[in-house]
Amino acid sequence: MTATSSPAEDTPVFPSLRLGIAGLGTVGCGVIRQLQQQAPLLSSRAGRTLTVTAISARDRRKERGLDLKDFRWHDDPLDLVHDEEVDCILELIGGAEGTARNLVETALRAGKPVITANKALIALHGDHLTRLSQSTQTPLLFEASVAGGIPAIKLMREGLAGDTIKALGGILNGTCNYILSTMEETGRDFDDVLKEAQESGFAEAEPSTDIDGWDTAHKLAILAGIACKPVIFDSLTVEGIRHITAHDLEFARKLGYRVKLLGMVRHHAKGDSVEAWVRPCLIARDTKLAHVNGVFNALTWEGTYSGPMTISGRGAGEGPTATAVIADIIDLARGNHLSLWGRVTKTEPVRTCPVEALHSSFYLRLLVDDTPGVIADISAVLRDQGVSVHLIAQHDATEQRAYLTVITHPVANSAIINAATHLKALSSVHGAPLIITIESLS
Repeated sequence: MTATSSPAEDTPVFPSLRLGIAGLGTVGCGVIRQLQQQAPLLSSRAGRTLTVTAISARDRRKERGLDLKDFRWHDDPLDLVHDEEVDCILELIGGAEGTARNLVETALRAGKPVITANKALIALHGDHLTRLSQSTQTPLLFEASVAGGIPAIKLMREGLAGDTIKALGGILNGTCNYILSTMEETGRDFDDVLKEAQESGFAEAEPSTDIDGWDTAHKLAILAGIACKPVIFDSLTVEGIRHITAHDLEFARKLGYRVKLLGMVRHHAKGDSVEAWVRPCLIARDTKLAHVNGVFNALTWEGTYSGPMTISGRGAGEGPTATAVIADIIDLARGNHLSLWGRVTKTEPVRTCPVEALHSSFYLRLLVDDTPGVIADISAVLRDQGVSVHLIAQHDATEQRAYLTVITHPVANSAIINAATHLKALSSVHGAPLIITIESLS
């Protein structure tokens, strides 16, 4: 019997896919490294040789730990579009505007496929880019824009294409998850842990995009557009973690919860509306998301037919994100691509339903005078605002003051906000009460 080689060992029969990379930061260099280190394996999976032919970045002289002499260098990233030896543009610059947006739009208009890891660009301009991609029949792939090494886009657009997604979201920012996990484990304050995260490379020098919730919001908007409907980004409710203290994490633990920054989207069949928001939440300690710590991300969803599921993995970094970019390269090489939102028919972006109308249980934390009658006054305010109390607990603060934590029964967001305003006006309450949503997850 004559031995034959397996398809995985065959030499690719199609022309090489020639790549032009704009942006040589962590992800761009990671892509080059992985393409070089895994060349035979990736070529066998793609059916074509995958070759970087041209690159562009702001500084030619910067040391990147790579030998780049064999690549043509373009000082202007737009020159990659006009380079006849580039078949596909990898936009790894970042940012919703400026050079990154100009490059992607120019490439799509020229009929040159684009692969991007740019979550802000897709979240804010996805509808426009969808129309541009469809009008020129040019692929736009963006797996690396959400959750790093977790195949979130493929999962929603392909693996769950036959299901109706009722709820979707999770822990989508590793920086915030690292900060909250470390605060809980050590009892240290937010500012101290943030500084450590910056020194360790887990947080940016200017961290507001992460800690104020906008990075999570970008990813959530993309997931919402695929799983439910494209949403108008400015209609999202976005809240970060700056106001969370080590006390809150300790109190939550005593009450059987952990605090996580969540981004969640739900499609309400009644009224055909979309609920979407980013905010810190208390989640029960026995849920899967409660055990996702450090820089890890987790995606959880519930399908009408597939039921509830959760997956977790590294949501950022060179290896995971570069792997997601290469998955798109292989898809393009194979001739696989879908419309941006995974739909053939056009769907107009919608405004998310007002968060004030949503119902939930809540955690309230107040600093109050440790004197008789204070709890009665607080209970009266909550009663008058229609807020039903599940429990009130007192925690020592100083000799004259104490922390009170309140867990409510489900109530409208608007009612708890009104209650907090009235509570702040009490002479026995010091500072603004902290409100955190209690999210029910499997």
